[in-house]
Amino acid sequence: MPPVAILPAILLCLLAVGAQAETAEEKGLAIAMEADRRDSGFIDYSNRVEMILRNKQGQESTRLIRSKTLEVEGDGDKSLTIFDEPNDVKGTALLSFTHKVGPDDQWLYLPALKRVKRISSDNKSGPFMGSEFAYEDISSQEVEKYTYKFLRDDTYDGMEVFVFERYPVDKKSGYTRQVVWLDKEHYKERKVEFYDRKDTLLKTLLLTDYHQYLDRFWRAHQMDMENHQTGKSTRLIQSNFQYQTGLSDRDFDTNSLKRAR
Repeated sequence: MPPVAILPAILLCLLAVGAQAETAEEKGLAIAMEADRRDSGFIDYSNRVEMILRNKQGQESTRLIRSKTLEVEGDGDKSLTIFDEPNDVKGTALLSFTHKVGPDDQWLYLPALKRVKRISSDNKSGPFMGSEFAYEDISSQEVEKYTYKFLRDDTYDGMEVFVFERYPVDKKSGYTRQVVWLDKEHYKERKVEFYDRKDTLLKTLLLTDYHQYLDRFWRAHQMDMENHQTGKSTRLIQSNFQYQTGLSDRDFDTNSLKRAR
């Protein structure tokens, strides 16, 4: 075959390859969807959390928490967080209904006032119980809450990772973007950088000491959130995970806030 006759075939091959190439946005979304797929099907779980607050001077205070989570078919998770210690916050409880589309629903029970307070969507970027975690950080991170952009393949702490950005769909989010380091083996977050509304680095979250449950689901037993702008930090130490304990919607209605003990 003469060289000139070969050219159309080569061009067709190049066009086909170009048509199949993923964009950075498509690849970022595909990674997020795979991470979500791997963590679907747990049904419910409960666990204990030790929250350690550290101020700029290094002084610490500790809170003990119980947490319950229920997977919801076709929507985001429901969760109930109950404070047991110290006495000044004992009985305080947060109920969250995370949604794939639209703002989440969150209610806070304050035992001193004996009333349930609905958290406005305007306040989701505010600190949760004086910690460096915002109310929007406490909700489950559903795929539909963000758009995505793959940045690069990299290594982090000896692991092969994907690095991608995600951009909150909610215009009332406290963040313009988040940069995520996700390990390629288990598709678990290892590091997340949070950028504020001025696109300045606000916080960094490190997730370590992962354990596997039911031969499938991985949970970080330690989460460290550092606020670079205030010098404060919060450490969450998670333990006593129990899966598929029979939780139902009745355990996650607003009346359950007042029953929390």
